[in-house]
Amino acid sequence: QVQFVESGGGLVPPGGSLRLSCVASGNMFSTFTIGWYRQAPEKQRELVAYITSLDHTYVADSVKGRFTISRDNAKNTVYLQMNSLKPEDTAVYYCNDHRAVITAGRDFRSWGQGTQVIVSS
Repeated sequence: QVQFVESGGGLVPPGGSLRLSCVASGNMFSTFTIGWYRQAPEKQRELVAYITSLDHTYVADSVKGRFTISRDNAKNTVYLQMNSLKPEDTAVYYCNDHRAVITAGRDFRSWGQGTQVIVSS
């Protein structure tokens, strides 16, 4: 019942910044916990950050202090502000309903196209 479209990726030098956007369809967006995930080439998809319906946030240790997640419920949008980017942040970034992802585990099959982030000189 909810679809997600990611945007905002691109090529950025180390130390640079990007802001990713995740726009959702549907009427229940404000009640969802929304997560950002990333998958680097030949690696498992990993959780980067999530934000709850009460604006409580989690960020992974690997990006703590550099990435910030936020939401604008009026726009059905979640953002990921990425600062001080490192080459190891290079990945395809995805967003989704975090509760649905956790419930399904490795059987989750509703990933979108994601948005590519490349951190390189």
